[in-house]
Amino acid sequence: MARIAVIGGHGKVALRLEPLLAGRGDFVSAVIRSREQTTDVTAAGAHPVVADVEQLDTERLAELLHGHDAIVWSAGAGGGSPARTYAVDRDAAIRSMDAAANAGVRRYVMVSYLGARKDHGVSPDHAFFPYAEAKAAADEYLRGTSLEWTIVAPSTLTLSPGTGRIELADHTGPGNVSRDDVAAVVAAVLEMPNTVGKFIGFNQGETLITDALKSL
Repeated sequence: MARIAVIGGHGKVALRLEPLLAGRGDFVSAVIRSREQTTDVTAAGAHPVVADVEQLDTERLAELLHGHDAIVWSAGAGGGSPARTYAVDRDAAIRSMDAAANAGVRRYVMVSYLGARKDHGVSPDHAFFPYAEAKAAADEYLRGTSLEWTIVAPSTLTLSPGTGRIELADHTGPGNVSRDDVAAVVAAVLEMPNTVGKFIGFNQGETLITDALKSL
């Protein structure tokens, strides 16, 4: 049994991930912002931990993460205020990486997106620009850590039922993928050492998730 902390535990991907982890016997700590979210994460098989990662410093985050075997970052500001986007998607994410190292948690899985990179090409006057900048900075920082990291980078997310099949993709080309299958990819990479140190971009496809990941 692994102890896994899912930061952003009430998100649409996280609520699909938690039952997969709990169902295979993992102990899941769902880090959530509001006590009102506890019912949903408990129903998903996770143990709620109410903590606002936007406000926690590195030391307090390390205390929260201590004793876990892996961390999944699935939090996000959800658009809106650029300042809050930078505060959560960049700054809090980076603090969580430092906290993981301080707490002795080696495995770290970042849920990002397929276009995340320093030269993302989003115009500064576009509403998506702060998110693109924040995710690029967080992913780049993660690559520079000594953590056993994996960046899971789906294309456009949908609410369609999962198929259990994906296709690996680079930064180019249109595509989409079910949130169900994003959760399944995250669950799989946590058990696959060959995914450490990899940026895994993907769309919906025809290859079984485990087979696609084994090919990395």
